[in-house]
Amino acid sequence: MTARDWGLVSAAVAMFLDQATKILLLYVFGFRMMSPGDAVTVLPFFNLVMTWNPGISYGLFPATGLGIALLVLFAIGAIAGLGWWLWNAERRTLTIGLGLVIGGALGNLVDRVVYGKVADFFHFHAFGYGWYVFNVADAAITFGVIALLYDTLARPGTRTGNETG
Repeated sequence: MTARDWGLVSAAVAMFLDQATKILLLYVFGFRMMSPGDAVTVLPFFNLVMTWNPGISYGLFPATGLGIALLVLFAIGAIAGLGWWLWNAERRTLTIGLGLVIGGALGNLVDRVVYGKVADFFHFHAFGYGWYVFNVADAAITFGVIALLYDTLARPGTRTGNETG
C-alpha cells in the first residue's frame, strides 16, 4: 500500500466508525429520544449522553440557517484542501493524520447536512472534573492533528533547535 492509500483508508475508516456509532446510538439505542442531560453510566469515569452541537468546537458560535450553510461550505473547503495535501503527500504518518482529519470532518459534515447540528455522545469524567462531550469524528480529528504534529516535529531533517551552523 502506498502512503496515499493509508491516508484514504484512514479517512474512510474514521468516517465509517463515526457514522456507525451515531446510527447505533441514535436509532438502535434510541438516544435521539433522550432529554438533554440524561446519561447512561458505562464506567465510573465514562458516560454516554445525548448532546447536539449546533456550532463548531465545544459549541462555540452556534449556527442556524445561513450559519449552517457557511459551516458546511467551510468544511467542504477544508476537506478539499486537506484532500489535495493528502493526494500529494508521501509520508505514511502524514497521510494517516490527514486521513483521520478528513474522515472526522466528513463525519461531522454529514451530521450538519442531515440534522443541522452534530451529535456528540462520549463524556469522560474523574475526580469531579468532566471533559467536553465528543464523538468519534472529534477523536479522529484530534488524533489526526497529533499525527500531523508528530510528522512535523519528530521526523529526521526537521528543525529541533539543536542544529549547528
